[in-house]
Parts: sequence; structure tokens; C-alpha cells
Amino acid sequence: MSSTDIQDSGEEPCFRLETLPGKSPHLPGKSPHLTLPGKASPQVNSRWDQAPQVTANGLHDIEDRILRITGYYGYNPGYSSHKREEGSESHAETPGSETSGEATAYQTCANTVLKVLGGLLVVLCISSSWVGTTQVVQLTFKSFSCPFFITWFSTNWNILFFPLYYSGHVATTREKQTPIQKFRECSRLFGEDGMSLRVLLKRTAPFSILWTLTNYLYLLALRKLTATDVSALYCCHKAFVFLLSWIVLKDRFMGVRIVAAIMAITGIVMMAYADGFHGDSFMGVALAVGSASTSALYKVLFKMFLGSANLGEAAHFFSTMGFFNLIFISCVPLILYFTKVEHWGSLSSLPWGYLCGVASLWLVFNILVNVGVVLTYPILISIGTLLSVPGNAAIDVLKHEVIFSVVRLAATCIICLGFLLLLLPEEWDTVTLRFLTTLADKKTEEHGEELTESSVHTRSRSRANGAVSIPMA
Repeated sequence: MSSTDIQDSGEEPCFRLETLPGKSPHLPGKSPHLTLPGKASPQVNSRWDQAPQVTANGLHDIEDRILRITGYYGYNPGYSSHKREEGSESHAETPGSETSGEATAYQTCANTVLKVLGGLLVVLCISSSWVGTTQVVQLTFKSFSCPFFITWFSTNWNILFFPLYYSGHVATTREKQTPIQKFRECSRLFGEDGMSLRVLLKRTAPFSILWTLTNYLYLLALRKLTATDVSALYCCHKAFVFLLSWIVLKDRFMGVRIVAAIMAITGIVMMAYADGFHGDSFMGVALAVGSASTSALYKVLFKMFLGSANLGEAAHFFSTMGFFNLIFISCVPLILYFTKVEHWGSLSSLPWGYLCGVASLWLVFNILVNVGVVLTYPILISIGTLLSVPGNAAIDVLKHEVIFSVVRLAATCIICLGFLLLLLPEEWDTVTLRFLTTLADKKTEEHGEELTESSVHTRSRSRANGAVSIPMA
């Protein structure tokens, strides 16, 4: 008997026998408790009373005895069996959760791949339509050199944007709305009051004028320069958008975009210097830069007054501009005709095939740009515009046998590089630093694992050779 428990109350003491280490807890024919006769023994919590029942195979009882004898910290009877059952239940639930997680990851990956592939297809179509527009315009100039009439005629085709959008909406959605209902719904771009004559003149007129001026200057530049030079100079509109947004809209300042804008200006100067600062080349560069500037002003004002627009609102806006162009700007071609600035013969003598080709390609380009923003990443749409430069260069070299000077090639490359820098997101520096930090951490972990493996290999070799390492004091 190693210890006694003495009750402090007035009752007679109760003695409890405890087994010595290594001895059997139960003596044959004896009770483990010894009490004085005539008195009931108080209830004493004992570890022996909480022992689990022995199962058919005795596994739980054996494990619990081993844990009790070895003095396992925090031991509770039946702990090992309960943990094993809980582990088996969690293990049974794990495959289902892993399966659902894998299915979600697979679905996300599949959606991303489809979005990228669709974006690449849209990029190819945007580049092809813009290259086709530029090349067909130059073919039209050989028999019909009236750039404003071409601009006016092509802008009128924007009226078809909303009917095409409504046809696609009806074909792809279950919710059926009348054209008037859908038109009024998309009119919210101009405010809660919707469309009215006052709103048409106030909101649409400035953008329609900038749109017409942008395209007109672009066509004038095509009469002076090659398609490659004009398309490269037009890419400078991205730099002008950044500068105007920084000044007018107070957008975030980014050093890399300032560098890109400087590169665009450098390319413009080099393009103008290629043939000297005189003649048609200099005038063509000025016209192309003017087209890029009015395009940038159009985009910044749109963001300032109208904000962002969904596909339906964009279709409504383009159709409204086409309607405004047909009603209010139709007088300008007539004025140019009677003043003989742009003179053409009878209507039957006009190259309607080329005119309809230019107008349809221009309409397809505008539709793809607005639809592509919904279907894929906006950065891919900008890349599609940039790819028109090498596309026009290939056609100019192979078909028109144009020979580019070193200065023009350098200027084109500088402008394109600046355009790519402008496509960097605002958080590109943070993302890059995070990526480099993660990469450095992975290299450090791999190096530490290699050192651990080499040390373990060295110790195993030293033990095999009978060497004993004595730690230094």
C-alpha cells in the first residue's frame, strides 16, 4: 500500500489498496478495495473503473492498457479507438471533397482555356478586319479619291449595329423583349430620362464629330503614307489616352507609361524625319498623329461623361451616332461636292463594291472590338489593333513592293514597343515583385532540402565506415 486517502469528515477512514508497478491489478478472490465493516465505502473515482470493455478481438483493451502503462500524457480510456474511428470517418469524407475540388479546378481551367482561345480568334478577326479596311481604302483611292464621302458613307452603316445586337439577343436569350423595350433599356447610357432630341444633340453630337474627324484624318493620311506607317502612327493614340487621362481624369501616375509615351513621341519624330521635314511624308505623319489625337480625345470624353457601357448600350450608342451622321452631317459631302473639293460623277459611276467593302469591314471591326471586350480579356483587343502593323507591312512588301528604310523600321518598332508597355496593368510592379519573391523562396527551400539530404547521406556513410561524430562543447 503506497498511499492512504483520509477523509477529513467525522466518518471512519476508508483505505484503498493500489497495486505495485508491474503487478496484476486484481488479486485472486479479493476485491481491490478494503473497507471497514459496517460502513459503506464512498464513491472514489478510479482509473480502473473507467477502463473500456474488451471487444471481441481485444484490440481496444490492449491499446488502452499500453497507453496507461506507458504514462501517455493526457490519456483517456478509449482515446485510441475513438481517434481511429474519427480518422476513418474523415478519411471516408476526404475523397468526396477532393473530387469536388478537382472538378471545380478543372471547370475553372477549362473556362480559362476557352476564354483565351476565343480571345485569340477575336484578335485574329480584329487584326484582319482592320488590315482589310486599310488596304481596301487604298484600293478605292485609285478610282475614287474622296475621303470624306467614304467616311460619311461608312459611318452611316453604324445604324445596323443595334439591329444586329437585338437579333443576337433574341437568338441567345429566353427573355423576349420588343425592339422598342430593348432600345429604351439601352438608352439608360444617356441618363434616366432616356433618349430625346436635346440629349441627342448634347451627348451624341460631340462624339459623332470626333468620330468623323478621326476617320477622315486617317483616310487623308493614307493618301500620303503607306498603310504600315499610318497604322503604326495610329497606335500612338494609346499614349495620348494615358496622357489625357492623367491630366483630365486624374488617373494614377505610372512611370512605365510615361516612358511609353516618350517612346511614342520619339517614333513620331523619327517617322517624320525619315524623308525630311517637308513634302507629303511630313504632312502624312501630321495627319496620322491628328487622327490618333482625336481618337484619344473621343475615348477620354466618353469615359468622363458616359462612363463604361455594356454591349447593348454600346450598340445603341453606335446606332445613334450613325443616325446623327445621316441626318445632320449629310450636308457636308454636298458642300464639298458643289465646291469641287471632292467631286464625283454620276451615282452609277461610283465604285460601290469598294465602298461597301470598306463600310462592312469597318462595321465588323467596331462590332468585334465591343463584343470582344465581353467575350475575352480587353488586353487581347488592344493586341489585335497592334497586329495590324505587321499585317499591313507584309501586304505592302509582298504586293506593293514597298521598301522600308532603316529609320522607318526603327520608328515603327519603337512605337509598337511603347504600345506594349502601355498595356501593362497598374499593379504590374507589385505582381512582378511578388512573383520574384516567391521564386526566390522556392529556390531557398530547394537549396535547404539539398543540404539536408547531403548531410544525411554524409552521416550514413560515416556510420557505415565506423566513424563516430563527437559534438563540440
